[in-house]
Amino acid sequence: MDPRRDPRRDPRRDPRLAARTADPRASSSLPSTPPTSSYVPPPQQQVVPTAPPIPQPTAPASKYKSRPLFCVVCASNQNRSMEAHNVLAKAGFRVISAGTGSAVRLPGPSIDKPNIYTFGTPYDDMYNDLKNKDARLYTANGLLQMLDRNRNIKLAPEKWQETKTIVDVVITCEERCFDAVCDDLLARGGDSNRSVHVVNVEIKDNHEEALIAGKAILDLATAIESADDIDEEMEQILQGQQEKHPHAILHSVAFY
Repeated sequence: MDPRRDPRRDPRRDPRLAARTADPRASSSLPSTPPTSSYVPPPQQQVVPTAPPIPQPTAPASKYKSRPLFCVVCASNQNRSMEAHNVLAKAGFRVISAGTGSAVRLPGPSIDKPNIYTFGTPYDDMYNDLKNKDARLYTANGLLQMLDRNRNIKLAPEKWQETKTIVDVVITCEERCFDAVCDDLLARGGDSNRSVHVVNVEIKDNHEEALIAGKAILDLATAIESADDIDEEMEQILQGQQEKHPHAILHSVAFY
């Protein structure tokens, strides 16, 4: 047997020889195994999408409504206007009062001898004056009781034509007082262009009628203050007032 043909020496059968006879270029062309590393990258933080903020419903802005200022007017700012002033003030309304006469006149010992005072004379002074003159007479006709009430409400009677306060509603107690107020407002010129409602509630000038009318004026003021729009609702308010109470009513709109 030819030793060259010995299968034991065949490089295809002997791995040791195969390793020696292998082409060195073939081994150099094999890719090298990269070195292993112990570094482990940190896990990526998962980004959770957030929902857009839900707009919160906002409460509608409350419409501010100012309370009306009332002025009750009679001739001398003594009986009818002060009874209504007293009733409205006790009920919590914003109210002032005044008179349209040229002077304050109170009944005296006879029809032709009234007691006359200027506007601005304190009620307390009138009370003491009448008490000193004839306490029995002026207690019997109710003047001392009336003046005692008045002096606990304000200092003195005020004259409408001299008032500077701008009011929203004037309530007069007699038609001639209604006319005097409207004429005075017209004479002022209306430069401020500020509207004012003038309402007349016809009241007889005695203590009994003043008490009854005071309750009627309280109903009227309550309806006016409860209105959402006084200008739009005034006619309806006066119609309701006329149905509930017997007093004749006049109404006009004037301007400051």
